[in-house]
Amino acid sequence: MNYEQPNRVSVLDPVTPAIDRVKLILFRPFDLGKWFVIGFCAWLAYLGTGGGGGGGGGGGGGPRYTVPGKQPEAQEKIKEFVNSARYYVSDNISWIVPVAVIVVTLIILIGLLIAWLNSRGKFMFLHCVATNRAEVSIPWHNFRQQGNSLFLFRIVLGLIGFVVVFVPVIGVILLVVMMVSGSAPGIVSVPGIVILGLSVFVLSILLFLVKKFTFDFVVPIMFLRMSRCTAGWREFMTVLSANKLRFTLYLLFQIVIKLVIGVMVGIGVCIGFCFCCASCLLFIPYIGTVILLPVLVFTRSYSLYYLQQYGPGYDVFHAEIETAGSV
Repeated sequence: MNYEQPNRVSVLDPVTPAIDRVKLILFRPFDLGKWFVIGFCAWLAYLGTGGGGGGGGGGGGGPRYTVPGKQPEAQEKIKEFVNSARYYVSDNISWIVPVAVIVVTLIILIGLLIAWLNSRGKFMFLHCVATNRAEVSIPWHNFRQQGNSLFLFRIVLGLIGFVVVFVPVIGVILLVVMMVSGSAPGIVSVPGIVILGLSVFVLSILLFLVKKFTFDFVVPIMFLRMSRCTAGWREFMTVLSANKLRFTLYLLFQIVIKLVIGVMVGIGVCIGFCFCCASCLLFIPYIGTVILLPVLVFTRSYSLYYLQQYGPGYDVFHAEIETAGSV
């Protein structure tokens, strides 16, 4: 597909049509059954991807005086803990290894199942928003290959993320333990921790951007072209490379949107607590998604209307989707 760079792209213009889309889909007319059907697709689309998290920073006091030749009390306790853990594992290795293998295998299988359902759900929810139809089986079958392609792409991305992020994290943990236990000097450990920590931060940002662009733009391109994820990414890279500043502004405006939505949801939760703790329903899987459906439809619609500005070939609301096959 030949790409022509648009003359004007705005992060503000999609706000109004996205709000109108929420009104059209959910309130004109209000249909509770429609809410529950689209809410199910949205629940699958966001399954296992709930936001949250935080990082724990570490603070440290100033240097303490210690008697020469004697380890500080904290270091002695860490050494005792490490030694006791080592002895416990060596004495019970016969059952620890099989149990660990089973637990890790179950966690991986459950994670893969959730990722697969979530990948299929991305196209189901997009179908509902783009067509204003409360359907489950039709998008489940029509976008089967696209959902599976997205799932495989996420597996590869997850493996890359494990290598480039979690391995340095393990290195940071080992350096911290070695430094605290006294087996490695601070003059070596501290620079290593800083370098590895910065590497993890930068790589985490890059992986986040890949995930963000995949869900916001590559999935709609796959939806339009009935293509696989790699083909969707190739086409999106053509658009992204010619509009780096515009997509940077998009990412910055996403922060503003998240803050506004967070404030609105927070106010709603506070009001809900004033009325028989109705806000507790937000924490019930699926029901909470149905309650927050206007927010989810808005965020999905916003990225679609933003992408629409890059040309009529990126308009998911008026496109004729060929659902018979896949490229």
